[in-house]
This record gives sequence, structure tokens and C-alpha cells, in this order.
Amino acid sequence: MKIIYVVAFLFLYVNVHAQKAEIFQKDGAAIRGYDAVAFFSEGKPVKGDEKYSYEWKDARWLFSSQFNLDQFKQSPEKYAPQYGGYCAYGMADGHKAPTETETWTIIDHKLYFNYNKKVKELWSMDTRGMIEKADLNWPRLRNVE
Repeated sequence: MKIIYVVAFLFLYVNVHAQKAEIFQKDGAAIRGYDAVAFFSEGKPVKGDEKYSYEWKDARWLFSSQFNLDQFKQSPEKYAPQYGGYCAYGMADGHKAPTETETWTIIDHKLYFNYNKKVKELWSMDTRGMIEKADLNWPRLRNVE
């Protein structure tokens, strides 16, 4: 029953707080200011530094080092989170939702985020199926409010 409440809350929250931007940004930065490359190279969230910032797809990306910034510049699609950093579960369900950094997952060399830990648990029950649905929804929703 709690799962139903979580999903209902998520749906209501998204309808009130949906974003039009292709990249989810919080506090003026993509991935809440965390280094996208570090998820792959260090296997954990690492806070970015303002001195290593880069504009890509109308979003400001922060990195923890010049090396990580250079890696991202060379291949942003390799490191940027799927669905612009919006919730993978929400995208599979057909809507955009904000995310929390600690919900990250890498599957098949791609970075995914979820709304919160409870939603990540739901998403983790069928990641392949959820990714298939989200991949179909993303082109239609990427620039939709």
C-alpha cells in the first residue's frame, strides 16, 4: 500500500513541479552540481567545483577536476545521465520528475537517476523493462513541460 502512496505522491508532485528544460537542474547546475564523470571513474557521487564548469545543452555542469571536465567535453553523451537527469522511473511512466543524486545507477555504461530511494527500489525490480519504456517516452517528453 505504501508503494501506491509513493507513486501517487510522485505523480502529483510532477504535475506541479514539472520542468520544460531538457536537462534537470537544481540550484543552477545539472546533477545538483555533482561531477558526471566521477560516477564512472570513482563509482560514487563527487561534488563538482565552480572553477571546472561547462555549459552543455543549456545547463551548467560542474566537475571535480580539469581532467574530468576535459573527458566530459570530449564525449558528453557518454557521461551525461539518461533522460536529462530526470527520474528514470518517471520517464518510463510517461512524465518528468526531479531526482536525488544518491539514487544513481550505472547500467550498460549509462547513468540513471531516480526521484528518491523508494522509487529507485521500484525501478530496480525491472530495470530493463523500465529502460525500454523510458527510451520510448524520452523523445516525446525531452522538451515538454
